[in-house]
Amino acid sequence: MRLHRLEITAFGPFGGTQTVDFDALSAAGLFLLHGPTGAGKTSVLDAVCFALYGSVPGVRQTPGASLRSDHAPVGTPTEVVLELTVGERRLEITRRPAQQRPKKRGDGFTTEKAQTWLREYDPATRAWNGLSRSHQETGEEITQLVGMSREQFCQVVLLPQGDFARFLRADAEARGRLLGRLFDTRRFAAVEERLADLRRAAQQQVEEGDERLLALAHRMGQAAGGLAVARTSVDGRPGDPGVADAVLTWAAVARTEARETVDIARVRLDAAETRRGTARAALDAENDLAARQARHADALRRHERLTAHAPERDRLQAALDRSLKADRVAPALGLRQDAEREHSAAHTARARSRAQLPPDLADAGAEHLAAREHRLRAELGGLEAARRAEHRAARCGNSGDSTEPHVHVHLQLRDGPDPETASGVP
Repeated sequence: MRLHRLEITAFGPFGGTQTVDFDALSAAGLFLLHGPTGAGKTSVLDAVCFALYGSVPGVRQTPGASLRSDHAPVGTPTEVVLELTVGERRLEITRRPAQQRPKKRGDGFTTEKAQTWLREYDPATRAWNGLSRSHQETGEEITQLVGMSREQFCQVVLLPQGDFARFLRADAEARGRLLGRLFDTRRFAAVEERLADLRRAAQQQVEEGDERLLALAHRMGQAAGGLAVARTSVDGRPGDPGVADAVLTWAAVARTEARETVDIARVRLDAAETRRGTARAALDAENDLAARQARHADALRRHERLTAHAPERDRLQAALDRSLKADRVAPALGLRQDAEREHSAAHTARARSRAQLPPDLADAGAEHLAAREHRLRAELGGLEAARRAEHRAARCGNSGDSTEPHVHVHLQLRDGPDPETASGVP
């Protein structure tokens, strides 16, 4: 926010119209309002606040207090005009408080209501455009643009001169009360109280943590009963400064001693493992030797038993050899016996067959008997053929009146090598 021009008429100690050109004052940077008491320095700041928010800070806004100057002519209205730039918008605010003015007709005064005009400068047309004449709309627009309410503006931007002097001369407690009244430091008091609560909670957590640390240190001392550090205790109580460092230092010493003890135990364990491995190897060698000796003794005992049973074995081996030889000739012996039986059966059958032959053939040889058998088989074949011919002839004779002649067959058997067959036709 940047102020450009302030015009004050019949306001506060100013009976006429006073104009403050802030652009000229701020051309060199900062500027200072100074003058004797009652010169109107605070009234200038009050006029700025009144133009922005329609009221002034401090006790001058109490009910019954008037903003109109006692030195102003009767016909001059009290008015404040402020030209400023907020958010790249150039505005002009004109405010008139509720005040008494002469009646237009007759004698006496009448109360004129408070009035507000809000205009905005248009760079394109270089003209002022009216925005609102409503107190509420103007107040909302200014509050939104400035970003602060009247109370916040008075506490942050404006600090009344009398309160500031009192603030410089007051002690710490009085300054605190004054700052609390001027800046509404209740939120800071709430923050301070909150921080105090957090501090107490943190202190409680620290004490609880110290108690846990001491308990852990006690348990560590019990677990490390064989260490030298176990014979020392941790000094301090929960909440004492440095108790955590003392516990951590004691724990570091205990950890170092425990590591040394573990290293020594590990070396001893490695040596014991080496000795155990050597003993295990020796034991395995002894067990292997004992096993081989036992097998050797058993072999000697078996050899003695076998030596004692050698004659019996030889006898049984000889019997086995004979059995094997006999087993090899057993099939031939079986065939010989079968042949003898068959020969005897054939001889018996031959004797029975010759007994059935005619006397003239009883002493005939085998060849003669075979030739005789062939002749008989041939004769039988011829007889079979003649019989078939006779059957045909008989069927032909039984067939009725036939002119076929009858055929008579005469067969004659003779002794000799070949049979003869004779047939005649009458």
